[in-house]
Amino acid sequence: MRFPSWLKRQRSARPTRSLVNLSPIPNVEVELSLRRQWFQEQLKNCADICFHECLIGDISCVFIFIEGLVDQQMLQEQVIAPMLYELSVASTEELVQHILQFKQIPVSSLSSSKEVGPVLQSLFEGTIVLLIENETQMVLFPMKSVEKRAIQQAENENVIRGPKQAFVEDLSVNLTMIRKIIKHPALKVEKFQYGEYTNTYVTVCYIEGICQQKLVDEVKKRISRIEIDGVLGSSYIEEFIEDNPFSPFPQVQYTERPDTVCAALLEGRVAILVDGTPVPILIPVTLYMLLQSAEDYYQRFVAGTWIRWIRYFFLLISFLLPSVYIAVTTFHPEMLPPNLLIAVAAARENVPFPAIIEAIIMEITFEALREAGLRIPKPIGQTVSIIGALVIGQAAVQAGIVSAPMVIVVSITGIASFIIPHFDLGLTFRLLRFPVMILAASLGLYGVILSIILIYLHLVTLRSFGTSYLSPTAPIVFRDWKDVLVRVPMWMMKRRPALYGTEGDQRLTYKPRPQIPEDDGD
Repeated sequence: MRFPSWLKRQRSARPTRSLVNLSPIPNVEVELSLRRQWFQEQLKNCADICFHECLIGDISCVFIFIEGLVDQQMLQEQVIAPMLYELSVASTEELVQHILQFKQIPVSSLSSSKEVGPVLQSLFEGTIVLLIENETQMVLFPMKSVEKRAIQQAENENVIRGPKQAFVEDLSVNLTMIRKIIKHPALKVEKFQYGEYTNTYVTVCYIEGICQQKLVDEVKKRISRIEIDGVLGSSYIEEFIEDNPFSPFPQVQYTERPDTVCAALLEGRVAILVDGTPVPILIPVTLYMLLQSAEDYYQRFVAGTWIRWIRYFFLLISFLLPSVYIAVTTFHPEMLPPNLLIAVAAARENVPFPAIIEAIIMEITFEALREAGLRIPKPIGQTVSIIGALVIGQAAVQAGIVSAPMVIVVSITGIASFIIPHFDLGLTFRLLRFPVMILAASLGLYGVILSIILIYLHLVTLRSFGTSYLSPTAPIVFRDWKDVLVRVPMWMMKRRPALYGTEGDQRLTYKPRPQIPEDDGD
């Protein structure tokens, strides 16, 4: 089978990951001014890079830093001032060692380097570089100071009884929130850099002894193949590592909650965090995981199970209701009760379009209102969506463009789609709704059944890092059913899910079933 040229893998030379095309640095014997000129040439047209000259004893030095990434007041008070007034050396050979051992500078992780590439990389990460006359060593002061967004409440995964905090854009803060929950040395964090120009930090988190090592190796293997000019978010990583890039179903799980990430790590999964993105990736994932919410585990198991059943039911409603309505009104009106059939026929009497056109018009209108509600300012977004739907729906019915039953069907479908806890999965079913409606308009209920079979066959073959997408129902793993259709009490979840093949699957050493207090007869 011949593939189009744009689908073929391009076999080109590996792009360089060097920071810039560096020319040779001047030799140590030349003047400091020429060394500074060399750095200025490499960093030309960078107005935010500062060069600060000073004398340490009788030795000329130059501090290089990026304005905005460094606290200049701290630089002046805690670095430059102590070195100028308290450090005294006789030669440049002694200066580097004296600086690295100088205890009056309250900066941790002082280091030196001769390599220009790592020095420039550190410079762009908020490090101060010190050039010393007639010395090849460059001293690095890590003094990054960048404004960070405060930890706020989760917006898309709200819960009533659980933690409220959500991840932010700073990678170190996100890792700290995970460490705050999992206080154990088995939690491993491996850091990598990707993006020829962005040099974005990407971390792989897992718990050693719980997560299978072959899963960790596979994740790192797929990530290591990424060659791109910049990584601006976790979605970049997703598209490079997913098993089936042409599947409409999400093959990784996004979350903004630290407790959800920690729960996944304790099950034997892997988390990928990207600097600059408040939404980590959890892998592997199954369809049922995308239908679970953190609220299920903070409510009592009876309430959690009931909410989960409601979620499954309205998932089917949001996916199939418009198609079933189109099929029944177009091909199978005899399936409706006589009174309901008469009411539907009367409502559609003056409508010039078939049911499929009605549904497409209303669905596209509803999607436009939903998108408008997300893009306009938040205080008025929800109001515009609700009022717009009411006004447009009523006007369309009065104008005879659509029927009242179709407005009701699309409204129920739209409300049901909001119950799906994960946005990516909800978007998938919203997209698949249109081809299913077309099949329903062409073949009736047979088209609906055919579409369900095709989607099921696709889901059966879909994998997420070797894990079946429909596990534990296909293949059947009865042991994991306790957290799929129902949510059993915590004391019954003695073992971790079997679908990950975790190394240490024991979650509880025994079943601590709550004991009923004995009646003492008083």
